[in-house]
Amino acid sequence: MNMFYKEDHWTTMIFWNSLFVAFFLLPLGINLPTPFFMLSIVFGVAMIFKTKRKFVLDKSVLLFPLYFIVMLFGLIYTENLSSGLELVQRSLTLLLFPIIFLFVKEDAATVRRLFDFLLLGLLVSFFINIIRTGCDLIWHLNDINKSNEAFSFIEGIYREWHHFFIGDSFSKSVNSNYISIYILLVLSYYLKNKIESRLRFVVIVILFFYLFLLASVSAYLILWIMSLVLIFEIVDKEKKYIMLIVFVLGTILFLNNPKLTDIYSRIKYYNKIEGYEVNTSAKSKILAWDASIKLIKDAPILGYGVGDANDVLISKYKELEYRLNYQNRYNSHNQFLQTYLQTGIIGFGVLVSIFVVLAIRMKRSRNEFSVFLILLISLLFESMLVRFSGIVFFSIVIPLLLKKRSILSSRIIRNNLNK
Repeated sequence: MNMFYKEDHWTTMIFWNSLFVAFFLLPLGINLPTPFFMLSIVFGVAMIFKTKRKFVLDKSVLLFPLYFIVMLFGLIYTENLSSGLELVQRSLTLLLFPIIFLFVKEDAATVRRLFDFLLLGLLVSFFINIIRTGCDLIWHLNDINKSNEAFSFIEGIYREWHHFFIGDSFSKSVNSNYISIYILLVLSYYLKNKIESRLRFVVIVILFFYLFLLASVSAYLILWIMSLVLIFEIVDKEKKYIMLIVFVLGTILFLNNPKLTDIYSRIKYYNKIEGYEVNTSAKSKILAWDASIKLIKDAPILGYGVGDANDVLISKYKELEYRLNYQNRYNSHNQFLQTYLQTGIIGFGVLVSIFVVLAIRMKRSRNEFSVFLILLISLLFESMLVRFSGIVFFSIVIPLLLKKRSILSSRIIRNNLNK
């Protein structure tokens, strides 16, 4: 209970505590945090009208409301208006949260608690997934192991574990790529300080193990780049060589993840249609990018409208005979391509501008640069601004980062996991 916000007016308390609970629930279920985000929006708007404090205008934060306005413009030439209105409704937080944070003064302790609750949610989700997946594996082996011999049962665990404990099979309640992004952000937020307690060490090991089991290619790429950046900033040559050895061994370990061992052979010839039904999600992404780029070439100025972008993309899958993409109605799996399809070059330009400004702000430290990489690469591999959980997460985290005194600056990053 000491983690909750208790200072200031009751509207401020409800606003922050609703956000805390929502961040805790983010890794636990795709719809669980929605009511708490909505509650925080209501009381955040109320705070705007009740506050007597003058707000400090940071023009970069207004890029998100501008992005929302461009989406509204994309409704004008949309035929599937109901689908477009649903997406605009889900995207309302892109307008509201940045404006709310112009009036709300966040301090170091309050922002730290956001990440504390996210960390707690990640740990709870990890153990829930371990227990649930372990039970699924045991029930599966009981069904196929008629002899009930202990050796046969252990052999079955060794043979079948990766079908249950790797990737989306391990994280069924929330997409594994989303969970991986949350883990990387928490790690980048906490790892600047030295590991000074056993609790901190155990938590970090659990998060790395969780990341390994989720087997997100984009997360592995981000982690690989972050690790190289950290290593090359080490001044002591002996420590640098030791860390390089650990880095190489860690790379070998992660690349031997069962989900990744055959990924290269399956995406190398992405135009090959034969045997497409058994292809990996990585190949599906390559095909989604290919179809999206082909469509963008046909409508480079305005795109296809907020409501029609997915319909046009699915029709393109059918035309190109990308059957798995067509059957599952996949989006672009790249937010920059998705935005271009929805709003054309204007929306694409606004989204790119957000990350250009973010890159300029994040160059102040290695820690901030890592966060920039996480956010950028995650949008290159996922269309995160089509789901409410992804939209609201980015509409909170990025505006806080864009502010001149960001959530990673000054004493905000000096915290302890053992507090």
